[in-house]
Amino acid sequence: MDEIIAFVSAHWVEWLFAGAVSVLAVLYRNIAARLKIEQAKNEAIAQGVQSLLRENIVNNYNKYSEKGFCPIYAKESVKKLYAAYHDLGGNDVATELYRKLLAMPEDSNDGRFGRDPAGIPRDNYSDD
Repeated sequence: MDEIIAFVSAHWVEWLFAGAVSVLAVLYRNIAARLKIEQAKNEAIAQGVQSLLRENIVNNYNKYSEKGFCPIYAKESVKKLYAAYHDLGGNDVATELYRKLLAMPEDSNDGRFGRDPAGIPRDNYSDD
């Protein structure tokens, strides 16, 4: 019995570190698993937000291309939408629609595009 007590007294530090390392390994495994789940959730949220932003850009393009012009306040709004969309990794058909939307005249009296007073679309029309 004295040999066991002498062995434990001589090696208690090693046993303490072995126990601490075991506890830390279990904690690390749990934290890593939780982190993986949270990363998957964050990716899903980012994809959902990106889809909503794309939809909003497309809807704005459809709305203002039908009108034939895009007011400055709408362009500013779409610029913010596109910046967030692009930061989330979006870069597809919405990019082309964004560029076309920004190229639209800012009011219906611009003369390049738009509709005449009867609501008929016009192209390269001048009031001169």
